[in-house]
Amino acid sequence: MDVKQRSNLLESSCLFPPPSGVKLSYGTAGFRTDASILQSTMFRMGILAALRSLKTHSVIGLMITASHNKVSDNGVKIADPCGGMLSQHWEPFSDELANAPDPQTLLLLIVEFVKKENIPFDGAFTAEILLGRDTRPSGESLLEAARQGVSSIVGAVAHDMGILTTPQLHWMVRARNKGLKATESDYFEQLLSSFRCLMDLIPNESKMDEIEDRLIVDGANGVGGEKLEVIKKMLSGLVIEVHNTGKEGGILNERVGADFVQKEKVVPHGFGSNHDGIRCASLDGDADRLVYFSLASNSSNKIDLVDGDKILSLFAVFIKEQLSILEGDMKGNNNYKARLGVVQTAYANGASTDYLKHLGLEVVLTPTGVKYLHARAAQYDIGIYFEANGHGTILFSEHYLSWLEAKNTELSSISQGSELQKAALRLLAVSNLINQAVGDALSGLLLVEAILRHMGWSIHRWNELYQDLPSRQLKVKVVDRTAVVTANAETVVVSPPGLQEAINAEIAKYNKGRSFVRPSGTEDVVRVYAEASTQEEADSLANSVAELVDRFLGVGSF
Repeated sequence: MDVKQRSNLLESSCLFPPPSGVKLSYGTAGFRTDASILQSTMFRMGILAALRSLKTHSVIGLMITASHNKVSDNGVKIADPCGGMLSQHWEPFSDELANAPDPQTLLLLIVEFVKKENIPFDGAFTAEILLGRDTRPSGESLLEAARQGVSSIVGAVAHDMGILTTPQLHWMVRARNKGLKATESDYFEQLLSSFRCLMDLIPNESKMDEIEDRLIVDGANGVGGEKLEVIKKMLSGLVIEVHNTGKEGGILNERVGADFVQKEKVVPHGFGSNHDGIRCASLDGDADRLVYFSLASNSSNKIDLVDGDKILSLFAVFIKEQLSILEGDMKGNNNYKARLGVVQTAYANGASTDYLKHLGLEVVLTPTGVKYLHARAAQYDIGIYFEANGHGTILFSEHYLSWLEAKNTELSSISQGSELQKAALRLLAVSNLINQAVGDALSGLLLVEAILRHMGWSIHRWNELYQDLPSRQLKVKVVDRTAVVTANAETVVVSPPGLQEAINAEIAKYNKGRSFVRPSGTEDVVRVYAEASTQEEADSLANSVAELVDRFLGVGSF
């Protein structure tokens, strides 16, 4: 790193002093806090993105959003070359950058990291960053700070992609690094052409009654509602009404959005008895989560929730059906049995896990967090992962997609229009419709709609796949959360000794009882999850386990 580069970094960083008394940590959601104290963090993440681009010789993304947080918050996350989240290996460096107290310390950190990582500054590769932001008022000035951070690395180029959903930016990064077209219009075209393909392949006998042609979507007063308005103008065969687009004066994420609907299990603002019997969906603030719901009978505001576990189950049923057709009559020489896997965390409702296993599917658990789910799903030919909150996607391996393309070509020459070829075409369409970089509410919604039509299912039929077990979540204040060590995807406590045995003894008292505890990643609390055959039993089990945690580790709050 030459004198000019060092001088650039020192001079520009003086313009963005860090807030005093604030310590930030880069987690699954990136950095996220009150927007008024994020200027220096955005500038520094612009630097990090440029360094990551130089290191990987790839296009990197920087998305400014706070997802389902309140409108006064904002945040930033980095998209790696594959379109996924920033490598965990770089997270400690991002924390150090964000919290450096002055320009000199910042420069020293950068110089040392560049040396340690062998990041080239020889001018052979130009760092390139795609910048995106959601609809928050603070986004414009924060994007400018990020742009200046990128520019402080000599030769680095920042492209302002405008107002986007988080999944759109991740999709663009992945597409650019695969050498594909990567504008917003390319994103829309890929989704819509794949959706049309799936609609064209719906069996003639699949009929839905008239009311089911209508879908009403809660846009969380965010960017997802805006983008869905664009999509619906290009759609045929699906009538979408978008409420809470942000244009009606509503406030982002205030009593609206997937996070609110999933946690509170009540209708979002703008929905009521006039929507009784109609299929409804809710996006979150940056459109990377999706849940469905219908109004509960005999209630003005309660809902029957169709969460991420049920979306996963719908996708799994459909993909298993297509694989069964394709692999059930293997003709020709080019035969291959795909390995299909379903990935959940321990927070997935036990009824969903049982249902998926009864279908004969391979179900595995990972620790909580998208980075774990995504990495495990990538180990399959087709890997499906979802969290109950509505975040998830489907991953297809490059090897399997190559085989599928070749199989489709073979079938088109020997059995054009056969059920086998239709199954191959459906799977190829799913691989293009779903966003394989990250969970995407818009692409997920279109896939749900296509599959419901293919199956001929109403939202009520879909919701009856299985009955969720009642559950309860609690948290217990502890002196030191690191005293809790877990194993087996956070389902078993290894330390402190004796706690897991005590939990097992409590679980044994309840019909269909299940409970686990895990330390919070951000605060000195231990989170408790419990489920059982009735809500009363789930509540009782959760309280019993919380008391055990408090007895072993707590501060006497239970």
